[in-house]
Amino acid sequence: MTVTEWPVELRGITESIVTTEGPNGLWNVAALGLHAPDADDAEHGESDSSVRARTWGRTRTWRNFRERGGGYVQFTRDPVDFVEAALAVREEADPILNGVDAWVRVDVSRVEEGESGGTQWIDWRLEPRESSVERQVVPTTNRGHAAVVESTVAASRLGVESYDTERLRERLEYFEDA
Repeated sequence: MTVTEWPVELRGITESIVTTEGPNGLWNVAALGLHAPDADDAEHGESDSSVRARTWGRTRTWRNFRERGGGYVQFTRDPVDFVEAALAVREEADPILNGVDAWVRVDVSRVEEGESGGTQWIDWRLEPRESSVERQVVPTTNRGHAAVVESTVAASRLGVESYDTERLRERLEYFEDA
């Protein structure tokens, strides 16, 4: 593996954890969806082959990407790490979390920005600079896979009196986009 390769196959949107160095010298831990390059566009020369990620609002990740230009993308099967990354403010002294399956040090550059529903968003290009596989099996969490599981559960409840059919159909429509 060269230092410019991702240690896992990325398709669709792959969930990861990112650590970014804050102004206090500690590493902020956050969830980050990695958008794989669109294979169809790349085959037709319409897109570069960069992995991208989007930050929403003025988060710590946004600030640290802007001010530091990079971070460490990590892949883990630990659901507690992922939940804490997504829902809590967590800072660590070391950029690599204990127990991760693989990590990639990335440089980031802003490629596009906009606003949706009154919230600023920025798309970042992630360029791998160094990586390590800590465990031979590196699981990833793909939103499409999770959407299939969630839609299956919702679909299995259609026609069951104790469930709201309209709400279940809304969930199915929501997961269809993933």
